[in-house]
Amino acid sequence: MNYGTTQYGINEEDNIDEIKLISPDLMKYMPDYYITSKVMKELEHSNSLELGRLNYKIKDIKNQLWIDTATWGLTYWENEYGIETNLNQSYEQRREVLKAKKRGQGTATKVMLKNAAEAFSGGEVNILEDNANYSFTVQFIGVKGIPRNMQAFINMLEDIKPAHLGYVFKYTYTSWDYLDNKSLSYNNAERIKWDEIEVYD
Repeated sequence: MNYGTTQYGINEEDNIDEIKLISPDLMKYMPDYYITSKVMKELEHSNSLELGRLNYKIKDIKNQLWIDTATWGLTYWENEYGIETNLNQSYEQRREVLKAKKRGQGTATKVMLKNAAEAFSGGEVNILEDNANYSFTVQFIGVKGIPRNMQAFINMLEDIKPAHLGYVFKYTYTSWDYLDNKSLSYNNAERIKWDEIEVYD
């Protein structure tokens, strides 16, 4: 199987219903005396499906031009930004890494680090500078708990931050006082896993 065409590309049989929807009705362009011809109907049906497949492939290729819609084309984006391809990650996880890396291009500033972290976590982030100690804190305030795919974020951060700066992460969790005010009784808490209580809202 060739990369980008079969194994990692679109599977036409899995998308035949969508292909049929974008296949043109060629019989309406034929003279009336062909309407009753079974041979002509079969021929035009076959031609119609081929045009549908062509339209589908054009649409699929266009989708690869943007990170948010790319699938098999994410590999080319990752190559462009120097990111190692990991096919075990979901498309969404790979897109997060790419968008964070894209936002992190250029001189590393507080705003650039904030934008990259927010692209990765999907929530609001504060960057707290500690210039005296040559470090900064990445504070995740829009997402409770540890954002998913943190190792990939750390790899990206190491790549874009100035080499002399250290950093730490600060996460947002739910306090017990907050839980008391939200009417989460002890009996209810017993049925919730610890990881779920940490981010309970």
